[in-house]
Amino acid sequence: MSAAPAEELVDLVDDDDCVIGRVTRAQMRAANLLHRNVAVLCKNSNGDIYVQQRSAHKDLFPSCYDMFVGGVVSAGESYAAAAKREIAEELGIVGPSPRRLFHHRYEGAHTRSHTEVFELSWDGGITHQASEVVWGEYRSLQQLADNTERFEFVADGAEIFGHYLRTLRG
Repeated sequence: MSAAPAEELVDLVDDDDCVIGRVTRAQMRAANLLHRNVAVLCKNSNGDIYVQQRSAHKDLFPSCYDMFVGGVVSAGESYAAAAKREIAEELGIVGPSPRRLFHHRYEGAHTRSHTEVFELSWDGGITHQASEVVWGEYRSLQQLADNTERFEFVADGAEIFGHYLRTLRG
């Protein structure tokens, strides 16, 4: 049986994303320590982006909306393995490997991370993990733009999504 989320071990990293230590997730959150994270943008063949609402039980940004599936990279885990694990856990998508897009450094009041950003094209079924996701559906870029003021989005996800949009514009 796996450890409770707060007791999961995570690698601490320095400014260059080199591992410098290992603590529990609870310790990392309490001290806002720099760690590794993944964010996967799940898109269908029409280019619509899967948006989800996080569970109220999440340790960070509970009940907020997010354009990314993702989370903390476990101790010793690669970014790519964490991305596959997260899409399996949160959306029930098993098999495909997301494509790496870019690296993003996030510095927030509640979390600090080196985040590898991935993209996955998926037209199959989605099965939410109830402890992680309470709602989700595909939305067009225009629908996302229209809802940015209406919904509270995860802070790091919103920043990363802005970077993603800038890369699309070239």
